[in-house]
Amino acid sequence: MTIKVRTSVLALSLAAAFANPMASAENVKVAFIETLSGAFAPIGQNQLRSYQMFAEMSAKEKWAGDNTIEFVGFDNKGSPQESLTQLKSAIDQGYHYIAQGNGSGVALALIDAINKHNERNPGKEIVFINHSAIDPDLTNSKCSFWHFRFDANSDMKMEALTSFLAKDAGIKNVYIIGQNYSHGHQVARAAKEYLKRKRPDIKIVGDDLHPIAQVKDFSPYIAKIKASGADTVITGNWGADLALLIKAAKDADLKANFYTYYGGTTGVPTAMGATGGERIKQVAYWTPNNETFSGKEIAAAFKKKYNDDFYVMATYTAVSMLSKAIKEAKSTDPIKVAFAMEGMKIKSLNGEVEMRKSDHQLQQPLYISTWAKVDGKTVKYDQENTGFGWKTEQKVDTYLAAQPTSCQMKRPAR
Repeated sequence: MTIKVRTSVLALSLAAAFANPMASAENVKVAFIETLSGAFAPIGQNQLRSYQMFAEMSAKEKWAGDNTIEFVGFDNKGSPQESLTQLKSAIDQGYHYIAQGNGSGVALALIDAINKHNERNPGKEIVFINHSAIDPDLTNSKCSFWHFRFDANSDMKMEALTSFLAKDAGIKNVYIIGQNYSHGHQVARAAKEYLKRKRPDIKIVGDDLHPIAQVKDFSPYIAKIKASGADTVITGNWGADLALLIKAAKDADLKANFYTYYGGTTGVPTAMGATGGERIKQVAYWTPNNETFSGKEIAAAFKKKYNDDFYVMATYTAVSMLSKAIKEAKSTDPIKVAFAMEGMKIKSLNGEVEMRKSDHQLQQPLYISTWAKVDGKTVKYDQENTGFGWKTEQKVDTYLAAQPTSCQMKRPAR
């Protein structure tokens, strides 16, 4: 009789296990492979803290059911080679998810390595969460089933930026300056192509590329911009390279307006200060001074916890979507989670967003904003305690910023 009872209990236990593959909660560890030392470290640290805050929120509010998500920092020192070393270390430690974004050159190297690893190691696949590497090739010629981009790519941003810029009849001469790597090249190409289509009367009076994270004094570049007669500067620079560029422009009393991708990244607001008021614009997927001030509570909580500004909103979207995919797939298996994220829609801080199935490029609204003094109305929230913040000029609907894709996605068997 005892034997029969035990057999029945065992049978019931096995049935329950197979019926609910996630009966025991799991901790999903994500290797955050990013610049955590050197000149660009403040941005990497800001992003890691953002991810960690939302991972805590996910656990508390059970976004992924009873499962939890944990982000662990791996310092790549901004180098593609070091990133591959850190990827190998993460794989050896059993990680199945990575996050990266600062540097499209790094992202391209990681995608290639992950594709090869996943092909050679079935059952040990890696999924790549991309929060800010925006080279269009990453979701076009180099697209991968294992890669998901949560930022808008540089063509999407340039589409929005040049549409806004083209309305200003006072703009006659444009100077393009950027970092000499894939992202800088793509921004320059798109700026010239889109301006030619929308405002053929505008003259490109300069097109410069400089070494990334190596220039300490941008005054020679600013002197060239001044001499060119440019009334407008377009730049995809970020981090210290943008902060130092803006500082040099301020020191030289350059009157040109700046159209930027990353005016809100760490260090740049302080460099702009009052001098940049009403003269520096940014294209981004979110600003705390949006039309409904959506996300203000999160920005306030982040500031209180870390004494830093929250601006990498893609981290919120990524954790939300990853959590939902784990919950819907009823699994933490990378293949099942990746399939669940394809075509997924969620409400993020900038409205409804969708992970486009064809290329894994997030489709989302964008914002054009101007650096302006806090007025308690349109600009309620500042950055870096400057008394200035981003005033929303225009919200660009998702369909207006969308771009076609040449991606030929190769998917694994389910």
